[in-house]
Amino acid sequence: MDLKHSFTVPASVEETWATFMDLEKVGGCFPGATVTEVSDDGFAGTVKVKLGPIALQYAGTGAFTERDDAAHRAVIEAKGKDKRGNGTAGATVTIQLTDAGDNQTKADVTTDLAITGKPAQFGRGVMQDVSDKLLQQFITCIEGKVGGGAEEPSAESTTLTGSDAGAADTSGSAAKTAAATAAAASAATTSAATGSSGDATSTTPPATPTPSPAARPAPSPSRTTSAPAQDDALDLGATVLPVLLRSYAKPLAAVLGAVTAFAVVRRFIRSR
Repeated sequence: MDLKHSFTVPASVEETWATFMDLEKVGGCFPGATVTEVSDDGFAGTVKVKLGPIALQYAGTGAFTERDDAAHRAVIEAKGKDKRGNGTAGATVTIQLTDAGDNQTKADVTTDLAITGKPAQFGRGVMQDVSDKLLQQFITCIEGKVGGGAEEPSAESTTLTGSDAGAADTSGSAAKTAAATAAAASAATTSAATGSSGDATSTTPPATPTPSPAARPAPSPSRTTSAPAQDDALDLGATVLPVLLRSYAKPLAAVLGAVTAFAVVRRFIRSR
């Protein structure tokens, strides 16, 4: 299925292109993702997703099959799979940047997404809505990063949070759907299916125990993290559930109406 997105970045086309091609720089704008390797032609990484009690991790790789710096056009082939073997996701992402005038750049992104497993049962509409929500958070972050004037986003700003209520009914399939979509959306917008500027799981043990706390070396700000690794996962409770409810509201209402009518009739018959 094809997913299409267009958005505007408040910077020149040259500056925007340079930022988009810097995978490590823009990777931190996408929640739940971590770049593990970057080369001149490709990348590798993971996307961690949670929805209520369900936690998934997709591992993937990607490569530039076309990159035209003069025309500001790139084509990326990306593929990944759930580490538990429950599904796969593949995407061909085409990025085209054009000068929109007044120091503005228009970005047109087309993602040809192919998925297997339970996520495949959801239609294009659900996929598009979920990727739209994730993309909006990415755009907000990338606008600050263009030009190098923004600080690295904190864990709170790069995690979608929301209620986990109702996750038991849809958690398994919805989380895998969103994970596949998230991987594609990240590839489309950052020229990578996955990316992050921090390592959520790395910790540095004390160099040498000392009797005085004041003698301990100060931790490095760039490596210090007190939050557990799962806090950096993409929490889709607030993203997926509203989309599913909106998409399936009418069928659910019809079913509930039928059940209610049946209960009323049955009670009326018993009372006679």
